[in-house]
Amino acid sequence: MPRGDKSAYTDKQKRQAEHIEEGYEDRGVPDREAERRAWATVNAMTHGGKKSGSGRGRSENHEPARKGGRIGGHSVSSSTRSKAAKKGWETRRRHEH
Repeated sequence: MPRGDKSAYTDKQKRQAEHIEEGYEDRGVPDREAERRAWATVNAMTHGGKKSGSGRGRSENHEPARKGGRIGGHSVSSSTRSKAAKKGWETRRRHEH
């Protein structure tokens, strides 16, 4: 099977990847990068292509689909961080005296 061949994936996995890809494209990610990320997410959730058969394979982990927008280190704005630092400084100063 050549690299990039999606024949081992179920219809559901293909739909999931398409939906995830659309979400990335809506956020401005280039087409090829969106497709790469979408399939990486599907692979992380479903452990790759599934073959048919009752009770075969591993259970799905949906955590990779949930964490998408939270990674990258920008969860707190700089103004929020600055306010927290100022408040902490004021509190420490007050408790000193």
